[in-house]
Amino acid sequence: MGIISEKDREQLIKILKPLSNNVRIITFTQEFECEHCNITRNMLEEISELSDQISLEVHDFVKDEDLAKGYGLDKIPATILLGDRDYGIRLFGVPAGYEFNTLIEDIILISRRDSGLSKEVLSELSKIDQPVHIQVMISPT
Repeated sequence: MGIISEKDREQLIKILKPLSNNVRIITFTQEFECEHCNITRNMLEEISELSDQISLEVHDFVKDEDLAKGYGLDKIPATILLGDRDYGIRLFGVPAGYEFNTLIEDIILISRRDSGLSKEVLSELSKIDQPVHIQVMISPT
């Protein structure tokens, strides 16, 4: 039995069916000393099987250290979501619970190549002229 239940799998197939562009998921893991890497990898494998528009690349955090550093990763499990470019989306830990919805919503938005933000917000964001690092921490408590 997989991580995603059959009922949820059926719902996800319907949700992901209208994906209009490819989404590339890259995950960094390692075989030893990573309690949540295996479940993250298995979950992402199951998700990538639900749509032809989703591809998955799995990399070893230690063996592929230069690649991990290139993506700015310093911990695992790490998940990167890419579309026609790198939008800077990084998820750390197992994307389960509330984070699972975030993962699926991000996949849909990346496929659309549209953030859903208003023209006014996009105009204000375009005024930012230096790199910004935003982190969102989520806790069920």
